Amino acid sequence: MDPYGERKLISPLSKKAALLGESAEKILEEPPVKPEPPKIEQPEEQAESLVDHLGELRKQLIKSIFVFLFFLLLVFSTLNFWFPYIVKGHDLVILGPLEVIKFYTSISATLALGLSLPFLCYFLWQFVKPGLLETEARFVGLYSPAMLILFLLGISFGYFIVNPLSFQFLIGMGEANFAVMISANEYIHFLIMTTIPLGLLFEMPIVALFLSSIGLLTSESMKSVRKWSYLVIAIVSALITPPDFISQLIVLIPMAVLYEVSIYIVRRIEVKKANVESSAM
Repeated sequence: MDPYGERKLISPLSKKAALLGESAEKILEEPPVKPEPPKIEQPEEQAESLVDHLGELRKQLIKSIFVFLFFLLLVFSTLNFWFPYIVKGHDLVILGPLEVIKFYTSISATLALGLSLPFLCYFLWQFVKPGLLETEARFVGLYSPAMLILFLLGISFGYFIVNPLSFQFLIGMGEANFAVMISANEYIHFLIMTTIPLGLLFEMPIVALFLSSIGLLTSESMKSVRKWSYLVIAIVSALITPPDFISQLIVLIPMAVLYEVSIYIVRRIEVKKANVESSAM
């Protein structure tokens, strides 16, 4: 008589096969899990983000306007103190009563803009900083003081060198055949034309350094287009200076020097970057 009765003996391999079959049946019976769709930003969130950006822009613009108005009132109220330094002792004439207001307003607005420029750049920096890449943000933060210094150097170069030489040359040429009378509006237009563009052109090394930092410019590419660059500089110097050869030459020489300085700075940065990469390998 069988002591186990009629119970069947199952081997371990048979048990494992049975368990695998049950697991497969459960997997087939369970409904497939659908992947969650990607989260799409709702229009309300987009609207809130846009409102935040516009609010920040409005905040920076209001601060910029207040700073500009403050310097405008300060410059206009102290006009009699600094006015002799602007006209440099020249005898100016006015052609009508409204020209006095136009002259005072234009020269006060120009000086106020120059004085408020560092603050305006800082407010603009605060607005665009969250949207910049890390390398761009670091570049602007490090070289902003250098940009301001170069701009002031360009303004000083135009005020103390280019403007007096150009003015004396043109007036001397006119006095040979004409009785020269200088209107206030023409004088301030001439003064702005020989100072502000030079302040912008003196930013050339910073612009070249920025383009190099983002990979759009190299020292070799600057060397390869050196002749064309000199031609462009000559055209620009002719456009921003009076139509005399001396003024154009006075502007052309420092611009060419700044271009060569830009090549040297970009080359130094490239060598430094290559040394860092080689040491890291």
